[in-house]
Amino acid sequence: MLRIALCLILLSLQGCAALIVAGGMGVASSAHDRRTLGTQIDDKTLQSRISTSISEVAALKEHAHININVFNGIAILVGQTPNDDLKNQAQEAATKVAHIRKLHNQIRIGAPTQPSVRTHDVWLASKVKANLIADKRIDGLHIDVVVEDSEVFLMGLVKEQEASTAVEIARNIDGVARVVKAFELL
Repeated sequence: MLRIALCLILLSLQGCAALIVAGGMGVASSAHDRRTLGTQIDDKTLQSRISTSISEVAALKEHAHININVFNGIAILVGQTPNDDLKNQAQEAATKVAHIRKLHNQIRIGAPTQPSVRTHDVWLASKVKANLIADKRIDGLHIDVVVEDSEVFLMGLVKEQEASTAVEIARNIDGVARVVKAFELL
């Protein structure tokens, strides 16, 4: 009986260790970021506010697929709308949000992508990020990767050489249709 109890305790502790390690990765990632912790929080808040503003436009909610990412106060809109009018409405909704330093409207005209395409985009973003982190010429943790319909959007606070290297790495990954830089250069 004592052995069973001891095994159960050890197994439960093993799970806690995994949780601590996984949870700590977010902290390590935040600490490694070139932005201050306050700016990181502001970016998440801006992203949420832009998303809310866009979702309040009924036509966008019904006919468009839009993703938002914010890095150091610079926002990027990606996705699809069926026409220029809705693309402009998304931009107007986003620009109503205070404290956005710059907005990149990279929404494409077309039908919203299918779930299978979005799943592929998640996989492709992981592949790009892994290659950026694995390459010793740059610190891939300083770069945000957004993928929409096989287009890769790169954001971050980087030096010019880091930007060029990141673009080169991303362009040479199978499945990447196009790479768009939205970097802020140091």
